[in-house]
Amino acid sequence: MARILLLGESWFVYSVHQKGFDAFYTSEYTAGGQEFVAALRAAGHEVTHVPAHEITTTLPLTAEGLHEIADVVVVSDVGANTFQVPPATFTRSVPEPDRVEVLRRFTETGGGLLMVGGYLTFSGIDAKARWGRTPLAAALPVEVLDRDDRVEMSAGSAPAVVAAHPVVAGLDTAWPALLGLNEVVVKPGADLVAECGGHPLLVFGEYGAGRSGAFTSDLAPHWAPPEFLAWDGYAPLFDRTVRWLTGEELETAGAAAGAAAEVAA
Repeated sequence: MARILLLGESWFVYSVHQKGFDAFYTSEYTAGGQEFVAALRAAGHEVTHVPAHEITTTLPLTAEGLHEIADVVVVSDVGANTFQVPPATFTRSVPEPDRVEVLRRFTETGGGLLMVGGYLTFSGIDAKARWGRTPLAAALPVEVLDRDDRVEMSAGSAPAVVAAHPVVAGLDTAWPALLGLNEVVVKPGADLVAECGGHPLLVFGEYGAGRSGAFTSDLAPHWAPPEFLAWDGYAPLFDRTVRWLTGEELETAGAAAGAAAEVAA
């Protein structure tokens, strides 16, 4: 099974409570993506979650170092600034290696890369995620727009499989509705596997000796509602995704059925 490094999926919320003349403040920290982590661990994968505020202190500074701890890196709902503006550089003007270039080189030299959508991935809200202006853009199977790329679908839109691919073999062709995604453009030569609301949802490609994928909606709320998380295809979808990204040749539903028939005979 694969070693998965999940980067991002965490946030702090600061609230102002105004009560007449007086006000006070509270803060809350949340680590998201528990459903994603649980699904992969249940499938036998080793998952390490590095929250956004720990990326600059945890992520190795070379591709070789990253290969030592991960087979697949998942970037979810965290912007490029977190990687490219480390505290030492921002506060003390100390040069440090570009951690985004480390991710690109990791993929080029055989690693698996998956970018998951959110308000701070791909281009993101107000274009603040800015992944399209980084070295990692070359490794992604999609082109990132240079503007706010959110597509909000508050009424819900059901994804649909549009092409055969080992990752979706055996899954339903229609999935539970999602509430939004990031708009992207599929690169020439990449495989568009699923769409949602007329937009690319699941795309795969190859980069150097590695493989990359883009899931343009969320792996957890708010764009992924409870019905999507409870869908019996949720765990197989991401299990097969990370296995394909490692280079594994996945068994298709037809091959599995044929093997079972041979055993029965």
